[in-house]
Amino acid sequence: MSGFRARQGFSRRWMALALVLTISACAGTPEPKRSVRVSRPPPPKAATSKSPEIRQCMANLRASGVLFTPLEDRSFGGGCSAFGSVKLLDIGVPTTNLGAMTCPLAAKFSAWARYGVQPAARLLLGSELIKIETFGTYSCRPIAGSGRLSEHGRSNAVDVAAFVLADGRRVSVTNGWRGDSREQQFLRIIRTSACKRFRTVLSPDYNAAHHDHLHLDMGGRGGFCR
Repeated sequence: MSGFRARQGFSRRWMALALVLTISACAGTPEPKRSVRVSRPPPPKAATSKSPEIRQCMANLRASGVLFTPLEDRSFGGGCSAFGSVKLLDIGVPTTNLGAMTCPLAAKFSAWARYGVQPAARLLLGSELIKIETFGTYSCRPIAGSGRLSEHGRSNAVDVAAFVLADGRRVSVTNGWRGDSREQQFLRIIRTSACKRFRTVLSPDYNAAHHDHLHLDMGGRGGFCR
């Protein structure tokens, strides 16, 4: 009987979390629901730091309490660049290895951490989130197994590897995706939350190259979530 009550209580927490994430996903500019697609169109021309949309993006970041440093527009050759980019300094939870990120990516990432990951950790894992670990942002490289430039080469992607909790647990994508049942739910819930914000979300369900991280980017005009 006690096991049934425990399962019933966990189910209620999961339903409450789903409601919180549904509401939080509506914060800011709403995005239409997107279906999974195999191909993506060419990315639009990158906006510079002087463009109205990037200036507005930075103003919105400041208004939300996010601390950041605007970065100089730079082209590194080979199509690699950092246009309209910022370096995040404080999004409310310490985050490792954050370099140049386009402002739209930085805004989505900050909101996802605050309104998606933090409540998920609290409600599903019963502990506060104290750190997000990433593999980084800008990197001038092609997509694994192809000749096309990765969104990392445009400062338009971030790879998230693990989450550290106040109770000492470290939930990594490597171990948690097919590990403890609650960690599995946590990681899949935050992936779903990410899919409502970012244009592309790739997880271990996509291919072996993503076995240890969640790839989040703002490339293309459509959406891909897996």
